[in-house]
Amino acid sequence: MKTCEWCGGLQASPCVTAVYWELPDGTKAVEITDTPALSCADCDMVYQEELTIKEIEDQLILIDTKKLPHTITFQQLMQTERILKRNYFDFS
Repeated sequence: MKTCEWCGGLQASPCVTAVYWELPDGTKAVEITDTPALSCADCDMVYQEELTIKEIEDQLILIDTKKLPHTITFQQLMQTERILKRNYFDFS
């Protein structure tokens, strides 16, 4: 169990869920299934950790999103061939 980022409770546990993400160019949204998440038994919130969010956003910048189907699994997204080597817009 982990501490919930929303309520601070100690009942957050790993799970997978579907998320919907707008592509960086704003042309469409995609459903990403089987996405790693945390589910809190105290507040019922299901959310992605910051690392997962960064992985998704970086990957969407680095791949040719025109080839993406409307629904893709998290694993398939992460395995999609990159056209850039890294996210040149990440200054963190």
